[in-house]
Amino acid sequence: MSELAPLPAPTSAPMPPAPLITVSGLHVRLPQGPVLLPETTAEIHAGRVTALMGGSGSGKTTLLRALIGHLPPGAAITGTLDVLGRTPHRLPGKELRALRRTAVAYVGQDPGSALNPRMTARRLVAELATDSGDKAVRELLAECRLPVDTADRRPTALSGGQQRRLALARALARDPRILLLDEPTAGLDHAVREEIAHLLRRLATSRNLAVVIATHDAHLAETCAEHTIRLTPGAAPSAHKAVDLPRTTDPRSAPSGGGIAAVAVNAYFGNRRRKSVALTDVAFAAAPGTATAVIGPSGSGKTTLLRVLAGLHSDHSGQLTLDGDPLAAHAQRRTREQQRRIQLVPQNPLATLNPRHTIGRQLTRPLRLQADLPRRGRADRVTELLAQVGLPAEHADRYPGELSGGQRQRVSIARALAARPDILLCDEVTSALDADTALGIMELLTRLRVQHHVALIVVSHEHHLIARYTDTVHLLEAGHMTGSGPTARLLPT
Repeated sequence: MSELAPLPAPTSAPMPPAPLITVSGLHVRLPQGPVLLPETTAEIHAGRVTALMGGSGSGKTTLLRALIGHLPPGAAITGTLDVLGRTPHRLPGKELRALRRTAVAYVGQDPGSALNPRMTARRLVAELATDSGDKAVRELLAECRLPVDTADRRPTALSGGQQRRLALARALARDPRILLLDEPTAGLDHAVREEIAHLLRRLATSRNLAVVIATHDAHLAETCAEHTIRLTPGAAPSAHKAVDLPRTTDPRSAPSGGGIAAVAVNAYFGNRRRKSVALTDVAFAAAPGTATAVIGPSGSGKTTLLRVLAGLHSDHSGQLTLDGDPLAAHAQRRTREQQRRIQLVPQNPLATLNPRHTIGRQLTRPLRLQADLPRRGRADRVTELLAQVGLPAEHADRYPGELSGGQRQRVSIARALAARPDILLCDEVTSALDADTALGIMELLTRLRVQHHVALIVVSHEHHLIARYTDTVHLLEAGHMTGSGPTARLLPT
């Protein structure tokens, strides 16, 4: 009888590489204040895209900021956090700056605010690049899907989507090991969202990057993320019940010439020697009580049109009118009454809310311009404004950093409403919000439009919201108005 051959010695499977980031039971809250991040556990690996998902206020942005050691002063932190062998919020200032400069890059929800408006895109990338040569900088801009002429343009001459991609190029210029992105597709059209999704997937593998994205964009997560971490807010968000309100006030019932109008508007960026055209021969009108949308690809001039109407982009020609009366190009040359009547709600309220002032103080400031409101009545008016946008009175004592994205957006709307406007310009106000919160914001705007006969003008890439909440659509393509008409015809549901 033959002997059985000995079994081969077992071979151990190769150990998977250690994670670059380990989070264990991390919990962040403000003393005597809200929970900013519920208890969270996660591992982040190189070469992969990890998506952080959850409703507004669930802690996505707080987790990203914890990874770079940028949490509110006095925040109570429990649990453990390891980023490349370090605990960011415990590092001395010099070591923390080195970590951010060389290993961990962060691009926030409002990347445009971090771009020096006096510098060209080329210089903005070169100042951080390990290779600051012209060829390397241009290749990096091209990798982030920016047009060739972007290199010589300043941030103010770029669309919101282009500013996001420029900020991404700056982050990659450092050759980081970890890339953190907060709502990288907010405010972008569908085609650009697809490009960003594939770009992030390619960056993770080609550069062996650990890419972490906080997003409400389910398609983005499905397209490029191998791993999804779902965060749940400490308190369930309130449901947003649809309001049964008329879609619009018939423009034919408005006074002749009422509302805001623009005729033959041409808008420009740049200086005398190098000037680019943002809008060409654009005509626009919105009557009192109507809901009007402006849609188009990223970079088509939508935000520029709103800024022209608000008097914040004075380099333009053409004619503006308010109720048939001439309207100056620059807000500072308009009467105080005209300034009051036209209010802009920007895409990202963080760019306009002072992080060092309470919400109550920021809502009180525009009230001082109302001569008919005595000082003793301002506190009651602040409470009333917060109630109008669905926020409790105690939010007056909070700071912007203590609020979720949806809550900050509501504060931004409340501040615009403090002036009792007749024209409300809303720039991508739902772009960085989860579906329920976005629906609540649009319901709120609809209710305010009907109750106060406000002309609502909305810029958005969220066509399902435009189809549901507006009556008229204007389509912009490369600075040209290529179509206008009823929403039901141009964007059928």
